[in-house]
Amino acid sequence: MQKNITLRLLPSQASDYAEIKQIASQQIEGEITGFYITKQSIDARGRQPWVNLTLLVYANEPFVNRPTASLALKNVHQAKNTVIIVGAGPAGLFAAFRLIELGIKPVIFERGKDVRARRRDLAILNKEGIVNEESNYCFGEGGAGTYSDGKLYTRSTKRGDVNRILNIFVQFGAAEKILYESHPHIGTNKLPTIISAMRQQIIDSGGEVFFGQKVTGLVIEKSLLKGVKLAGGKVVGAGAVILATGHSARDIFEMLHSNNILIEAKPFALGVRIEHPQALIDSIQYHCPIGSNGHKNTLTRDEHLPPAAYSLVEQVNGRGVFSFCMCPGGIIAPAATAKDELVVNGWSPSKRNNPYANSGMVVSVEQRDLQALPDFADENDLQSPLALMKFQSWVEKKAYKEGGGKFVAPAQRMVDFCNNKVSATLPDCSYVPGLNATSLAGVLPPFIHTALQNGFKAFGKKMHGYYTNEAVVVATESRTSSPVRIPRDADTLQHPQIKNLYPCAEGAGYAGGIISAAMDGENVAQKIAEKLGLAQR
Repeated sequence: MQKNITLRLLPSQASDYAEIKQIASQQIEGEITGFYITKQSIDARGRQPWVNLTLLVYANEPFVNRPTASLALKNVHQAKNTVIIVGAGPAGLFAAFRLIELGIKPVIFERGKDVRARRRDLAILNKEGIVNEESNYCFGEGGAGTYSDGKLYTRSTKRGDVNRILNIFVQFGAAEKILYESHPHIGTNKLPTIISAMRQQIIDSGGEVFFGQKVTGLVIEKSLLKGVKLAGGKVVGAGAVILATGHSARDIFEMLHSNNILIEAKPFALGVRIEHPQALIDSIQYHCPIGSNGHKNTLTRDEHLPPAAYSLVEQVNGRGVFSFCMCPGGIIAPAATAKDELVVNGWSPSKRNNPYANSGMVVSVEQRDLQALPDFADENDLQSPLALMKFQSWVEKKAYKEGGGKFVAPAQRMVDFCNNKVSATLPDCSYVPGLNATSLAGVLPPFIHTALQNGFKAFGKKMHGYYTNEAVVVATESRTSSPVRIPRDADTLQHPQIKNLYPCAEGAGYAGGIISAAMDGENVAQKIAEKLGLAQR
């Protein structure tokens, strides 16, 4: 007999296999031969946090462990059809896998370095304040997600098979728990090894992967894409090109625009990253004491519970203010792609065991908002499809200047920020390049600054203790999503002007994270195969 059952357990019970089995036996007739977890979530709404488990239990028959799917890859060394993929982020890698499954050879061109070499560039950026504009937190093997946490949660379940994507990550080394956790997470320390294994499998199957190869142009004849131009002038032909360049490849947007290839401005969100002591967030979410040594480094939550997270949203004068990419036990990192622009992001290791909790806190921005910024409007075409991208860059340059250089970030304590007061001191922070106490009103446009002030106060009413000067507000969180959309036909997924050009995932405005980007990469690859007659709809 096999039966699905749901249990509500104390955290200590949920961490003990024997105790789970004993409690499950009360709902099962017969002898339990084994079980595995199919869903797991934490309910911390009451004074006592609970763990909700859904199990598939075997009784009176041999136990069969969780079935896991794996890729059925073909040998494409001599494949007739070749597709160029621009970008080795999740969209590019998963597009490559799907192409190989369908008998098509992928050739990936990645402007940045492989994950191992990329790590050295990140160390230089953090410690010396020097950014490699082709190899950084945004550019390089694995894309922005590799070194920004590895969260795998998505609401985009209608775009593809989420479980297939998770299973592929498990196939290449991710922990099996991502298959059942409500908010799965791999961790920045684990992802590089997984990404390297994926790349090697692509190569072993006959695909090709080239690093340090920046695409600078497209070869187009009579609205038909024939190939790409690389930096240095080399031209590489292909039957189709998947453009999976990520949300920060501004040169691609500018290249398309200068060649009169249709692009559109896309709303995005911009704000700050805020960091609290993790123990404070734990005390709020789990209703546990802070600890006798203060809450900076003392963790008093139940040892069987993970570091607490939060998700916050508020409407302020009709404008959305919301948390983004919340990182329990995490670190704030410099995510700039240019020497004079300051961008911050957050990430967590797999154990989420750092003493800080950080999250983006951002405000929705639309093209019409730019009209209220005379300093920006005087120098920019507000109707241009690149207007929001230029606004994004404009704010990042102001943040760099206010920080004082070398990616030192401008910052304020939270209450001081809301009271328009420059902080006399700043709390300890995970951001390695350092902080400079200044007024963020000199960085953020007024409509964003005011919305965040009101948002923080509202969040403090929802999470008592959240609104505190123990929290530090760091500017600027600006790479939440692409400020440009590259349009495509809803059925063929090709660009409406250029045949064989397939805009894809986050950089084209069609995804918002690792999972949704991976699914979009698969969907584009599927459409290409259908056009070639190698797959059914």
